[in-house]
Amino acid sequence: MVTTTTGEALPHPRYRLPLLGDLLTINPAKPTQTSMKDARQLGPIFERLIVNYPMVIVSGPELIAEVNNEDTWTKHVGVLFKKLRPISRDGLFTAYNDEPNWAKAHRILAPGFTQQAMRGYHDTMCETAQELVSAWESKEGGWVDVPEDMNRFTLEVIARTGFDYTFDSFRRADTHPFVEAMMRGLTYINRNSNLPPILQKTIGRKQAAQHQRDIHYVKQVVDDVIKRRKTEDSGTHNDLLARMLTEPDPETGELLDEINVRNQILTFLVAGHETSAGVLAFALHYLATNPEIAAKARAELDDRWPAGDVTAIRYEDVARLRYLRRVVDETLRLWPIAPGYFREAKEETVIGGKYRFAPGDWVFVLTLQAHRDPVWGPDAEEFNPDRFLPENMRPIQSSVVYKPFGTGLRACIGRQFAYHETILALAFLLHRFNFEENPAYQLKVQEQITLKPEGLRLRPRRRN
Repeated sequence: MVTTTTGEALPHPRYRLPLLGDLLTINPAKPTQTSMKDARQLGPIFERLIVNYPMVIVSGPELIAEVNNEDTWTKHVGVLFKKLRPISRDGLFTAYNDEPNWAKAHRILAPGFTQQAMRGYHDTMCETAQELVSAWESKEGGWVDVPEDMNRFTLEVIARTGFDYTFDSFRRADTHPFVEAMMRGLTYINRNSNLPPILQKTIGRKQAAQHQRDIHYVKQVVDDVIKRRKTEDSGTHNDLLARMLTEPDPETGELLDEINVRNQILTFLVAGHETSAGVLAFALHYLATNPEIAAKARAELDDRWPAGDVTAIRYEDVARLRYLRRVVDETLRLWPIAPGYFREAKEETVIGGKYRFAPGDWVFVLTLQAHRDPVWGPDAEEFNPDRFLPENMRPIQSSVVYKPFGTGLRACIGRQFAYHETILALAFLLHRFNFEENPAYQLKVQEQITLKPEGLRLRPRRRN
């Protein structure tokens, strides 16, 4: 139980009720956006009580800096991620700190995200991006469902580069059953994460039964992928699955067991595609609604490829697209796709000079608000890629929090992978199309473990 050295209670939302706590003031469909509003009213730290289940939310840069200290704090597998454990168990994202497979898998998989490994994925990413472009060309003049197509693209990228598997996302008219089951499962988890356990057991039994069937199905599909791979010549593949099946842990000499390999694949498919897809969708929204920013990004591309053939982009070219990188960074600032992360006290500690935590106490770091803190400047709510120019970042660098990929030892292992695929996809799309926005559209943000723009549609027009 978090206490204060002064004996005062933590700030909390108004209208707290006996038995229910703050249950009536949370929108279960948009919990982090609700918390962002609360943080602006209640300050850099506050408590939300769901029945008798307390959650401490931290959004102030100074307090976040303290809970990011790896000497006294560590990752906490929060309630939302515990609900992912029936799917991915001790995968990299959902493993508990003391589960040995996390460290083992991290040591085995880390080389799969080095610069050398990324070079090996580049051509596959380009091929997939070209399929996305071709799909949009076939719909020219019509509206495209941006979040859906970005999900298709990023799911194909991780499946092809990681496991040499395809869902035929741009060749089939319907959605692959695996994708349907996975997306349905993520929606179920998100909508139930803020309900008290008693309500989870008594409401939505039909949906709970469907969720169990979905979990069984996605595991079966992945098991079939592993089974097929084990019958093939191991020397014919050089991807993440090959590493997991053939590379021993450099410390213990042990291979990952088959169940953990499945858990890692599911982790990459869930966490590795949802995050990048959300970044792309938000970035396209801002590029469509800010034509002057889109023009700068296209100018960067046209300067490098005046002949118009962006498909000739090389691996090293992606890192040189500095304006596009700033577009991605600014997108992640305003809408960090994973809008927060959990931290747990390793020992008794005090933050902010008065908030006392016992070992095992935890907080939710709300990056969604921290990335909009006034320390970013008076225009913190505006989309401005040049905010990330070195000369603009330097004066505020020490005082801001920018953590779109988490923090510490348990930060996202695929950060560079995500940057590469998102910048690459934006390069392909911007170079080929102008984007017509729907003037009636107002940005609504959907929460489904990660964030994404709800109902976003654009009309792509081929550039001359």
